[in-house]
Amino acid sequence: MPVDFDTIVNLSKKRGFVFQSSEIYGGLRSAYDYGPLGVELLRNVKEQWWHSMVRMRDDVVGLDSAVIQAPQVWEASGHLASFTDPLVECTNCNNRYREDKLDNVDQCPSCGKWGMFTEAKHFNLMFKTHMGPIESSDNVVYLRPETAQGIFINFENVRRTARLKLPFGIAQIGKSFRNEITPGQFVFRTREFEQMEMEFFCRPEEAEEWFRYWIEERRNWYIDLGMKPENLQFREHEQDELSHYSAGTFDVDYKFPWGFDELEGIANRTDFDLKAHMEKSGKDLTYFDQEANERFVPYVIEPAAGATRTTFAFLIDAYTEEAVGDETRIVLKLDSRLSPIKVGVLPLSKKPNLIEVSSKLADDLRRAFPVEHDVTQSIGRRYRRQDEIGTPYCVTVDFDTLDDQAVTIRDRDTMAQDRVSIDKVKAYLAERL
Repeated sequence: MPVDFDTIVNLSKKRGFVFQSSEIYGGLRSAYDYGPLGVELLRNVKEQWWHSMVRMRDDVVGLDSAVIQAPQVWEASGHLASFTDPLVECTNCNNRYREDKLDNVDQCPSCGKWGMFTEAKHFNLMFKTHMGPIESSDNVVYLRPETAQGIFINFENVRRTARLKLPFGIAQIGKSFRNEITPGQFVFRTREFEQMEMEFFCRPEEAEEWFRYWIEERRNWYIDLGMKPENLQFREHEQDELSHYSAGTFDVDYKFPWGFDELEGIANRTDFDLKAHMEKSGKDLTYFDQEANERFVPYVIEPAAGATRTTFAFLIDAYTEEAVGDETRIVLKLDSRLSPIKVGVLPLSKKPNLIEVSSKLADDLRRAFPVEHDVTQSIGRRYRRQDEIGTPYCVTVDFDTLDDQAVTIRDRDTMAQDRVSIDKVKAYLAERL
């Protein structure tokens, strides 16, 4: 059964995954803060992406470019001229919408009036600001709308210093900013978000092969981390959908509560970006193949995922309701690599002798895993809370522990329990996490 949107939003706030930004002042629309559990889940998603894209490969390296870049970057990339959405306004209620997102371009979804929309105006999505103490047209800069251009303008720096030969990739995770006309659907579409992008440079004649390769690699990444295959679809862009730089694009769509929507785009950007920056900057960004004695501009295959969207999707995908006796158990069946807390240590009661043992055990386990020492409420409620936040294993210190120096370890998904000697707990968990 599909997960209800409000259920996920309420769980996110209740358990400390996501809060409305500036909530004490009434909230700032489309801006969110990641709480104690949310920041760990988001960090784990980014870590798994980085692990698969950079650490496990010898042909991809990392980069962290600046959020503010020279305005010429956005002139060359086409963002100043082409990075726009069609904006219409209802003359009756004055609400504004993206024309291409309206179900009916003749009827306002807010007031219901017909034929009240203005002609569409193209609205640039980049946030503009000024660098320096004086606001003038001479010091206009923009917050980056994507991380990709920081990679392209550093192509030669990275290639030279890392001594790379084609094919190779440059990966980056970072904040981007888009002045969306109609943000919404919780953290799915916001004006400030994080991207996980990689630009894979290759010979032009090998671009199609690498394009297909990265489509399959990205599919495998989501499924390997536990996302249900039936909730994913790969959709090829029609010709009229393609970005100005793209020779082909596939969207990785996830089945959100409102239907399939984009998680990631995988595009063949051809040689558009490097050529554009060469022309604008006057710098040589060609690649010389010594073996072939040939100089050319590489093609680029780009898998570009939203870190915040992907985190949201994993949260939805993991949400499970199960009948346990007469109760309904809520469980986040996250892959253990994504779980914010790996181990919950739960003393059966607040008796000082149990707390002393559980505290010592929790401190020892923290050297290897993210641990929560949970002592509040009944043991049953603590189990339920750990289930709701996706903790794979709970370790219970009970009164028998004082005699046999053993604890009970409970599996989140099966609820099976094993009695394990305290000195073997870390090894037991290490085999399973």
